[in-house]
Amino acid sequence: MKRMSLGTSSLEVPVIAAGCMRINTLDEESLESYINKCMELGMNFFEHADIYGGGKCESLFAEAFAKTEFRREDIILQSKCGIVPGVMYDFSKEHIIKSVESSLKRLDTDYLDVLVLHRPDALMEPEEVAEAFDLLNASGKVRNFGVSNHKPMQIEFLKKYVKQDIVTNQLQLSIPFSNMIANGMEVNMLTDGAPDRDGSVLDYCRLKDMTIQAWSPFQYGFFEGVFIGSDKFPELNQQLEELAERYDVTPITIVAAWMLRHPAHFQVIAGTTNLSRLEEMALGCDITLSREEWYRIYLSAGHILP
Repeated sequence: MKRMSLGTSSLEVPVIAAGCMRINTLDEESLESYINKCMELGMNFFEHADIYGGGKCESLFAEAFAKTEFRREDIILQSKCGIVPGVMYDFSKEHIIKSVESSLKRLDTDYLDVLVLHRPDALMEPEEVAEAFDLLNASGKVRNFGVSNHKPMQIEFLKKYVKQDIVTNQLQLSIPFSNMIANGMEVNMLTDGAPDRDGSVLDYCRLKDMTIQAWSPFQYGFFEGVFIGSDKFPELNQQLEELAERYDVTPITIVAAWMLRHPAHFQVIAGTTNLSRLEEMALGCDITLSREEWYRIYLSAGHILP
């Protein structure tokens, strides 16, 4: 598994991270096998959130991890906080600290390698976030900090008060769901991909050496479904099949290779718990698509070249 620096931090992380949102669907034995497979593949970055499974995913992970041969220092743990499901977003100092303490307890660890603030809180007081970060960092409970689904100006506003680097921004990205790429291509156009819905977040993160963690790499829309094999994307699937045959891999591998080919150096979050799919994704690290192949896939998803 290829590795990369996570933003401006000293963390060396795998280019594909293990997303743990669905691990509560696994039984005890399967979850242990999942962890072992991730480690075998070099995918030792486990991405959590306090709301996944209502907190159960973190607890189940810790229980299964304790039964493996691995130590805490062998893995990288990231968790997110800030969402109170169906009620509100909460970036208050009290909520951030309480959420981290709860995650640490559930994960049975003394520290998080990365804490990410989930979706932006409209009522955020940045001074409170800064106080929470300072306390968590000084106590050794959180070593690095990031955000998720934030626009550049929201990050700049936060950085006015927060002393720590914001090393990552977690954003939804897939071949069909790639407006952050399309709006940079369709500049000054009246086409579907032209609207800048995110404040040029792709260019911003590259300028600031901030790693984009790409979530839902196989989904189209907002959790509308998987595009591989979908009759909604016949041209895209045809291209994926042709390239999969050429490289003697599966379409899943080609999708991973497409994501990893971009010079922004995304860290791709694998949300699957299927062991064979994890293996197929990992193979994408070994394939460097040509420029023409990358663009062929991009166009087959319905994007344009002006």
